[in-house]
Amino acid sequence: MVIKSINLETVCGITSTLPENDKPEVAFAGKSNVGKSSLINALMNRKSYARISATPGKTQTINFYNINDALYLVDLPGYGYAKVSEKEKEQWGKMIERYLHGSAQLRAVFLLIDIRHEPSANDKMMYKWIVAQGYEPVIIATKLDKIKRSQVQKHVKMLKEGLALVPGTTVIPFSSVTKQGRDEIWERIENECKTD
Repeated sequence: MVIKSINLETVCGITSTLPENDKPEVAFAGKSNVGKSSLINALMNRKSYARISATPGKTQTINFYNINDALYLVDLPGYGYAKVSEKEKEQWGKMIERYLHGSAQLRAVFLLIDIRHEPSANDKMMYKWIVAQGYEPVIIATKLDKIKRSQVQKHVKMLKEGLALVPGTTVIPFSSVTKQGRDEIWERIENECKTD
């Protein structure tokens, strides 16, 4: 994908009405500090277009990035950050649910999981929940550069088993530092967004 234009077109808060877009959308979900903004920046070939925050849990909105006037990358609020009140967490949950149910253009959901660690209870819950909404999430195993190359397969297996992935689920190891996995993710996005 050659990025010609990017526009942060819509930012939806808890009370906002979701936009009725006429282009395909792909959504990115993940724990607060899993590297979602870094991934989105890497996909867009920009250093800091998606705000990377020193404080995890800062993305409290659903952000719609219009790419080349052809599709949207949708950044969902990070989950599982301890310093956020239960009420806020609940509101974010409802907001994400509203989006997954309400978007007519959503083609694919990518779930980001830190490749270094066993999936957390929140990760497992999110995965099951996305599947329950009728989507087959693609797993992006982030922070690939933080483990030795010889460990990659072992860690991918740990994620697959930890999440109890549906057989055939795609897992793409990704590093925002080396950009490894970027092309595979774009290929997947482009395939999902092809109009029949």
